Amino acid sequence: MRWGLIPLWSKDMSGAAMMINARSETAATKPAFRDPLANRRCLVPADGFYEWQRAGKAKQPYCFEVNDGALFAFAGLWDRWKDPSGEWIKSCSILTTTPNAVTASVHDRMPVILDPDCYDLWLDPGMHDMRAVSDMLKPYVARMMRAYPVSSRVNHVANDDAECSTPVEPSPTPSQSSLF
Repeated sequence: MRWGLIPLWSKDMSGAAMMINARSETAATKPAFRDPLANRRCLVPADGFYEWQRAGKAKQPYCFEVNDGALFAFAGLWDRWKDPSGEWIKSCSILTTTPNAVTASVHDRMPVILDPDCYDLWLDPGMHDMRAVSDMLKPYVARMMRAYPVSSRVNHVANDDAECSTPVEPSPTPSQSSLF
């Protein structure tokens, strides 16, 4: 699946890059996400995710994990779109929510991480109770998560290996470095 939702009704795929995430609070009311939320939910497996903390002009990347690096799933939405040549392209987006205590110090949003007990209900094509669906779209339990700074090598798409998630000492902020 391609990351960046392309709604069925799109004229082209140019907006997909802007639809990699969907705000859980408004997904049910936005034309691009409303139908997928009701009918095309998916799980996006991961063992971690990255966010960047701004410190002046610098940005320090952080890795976020659940249960010391265990596999988990983001709440996702998918759709399909037919390109001009007639080929169907399937695409997806990850739902986001307000941050928990672990993510709040780095970013003002976090991806929705579903509790494993919710996977079957989330994927159930017969589940159309939007209140029950919305109840699953909450911040993940902070005590089950950890965050740590990682190297800026994660900033380059060509770097796709375990070294990207190796903990590092955070870079000093400009105000810290000028003290010594």
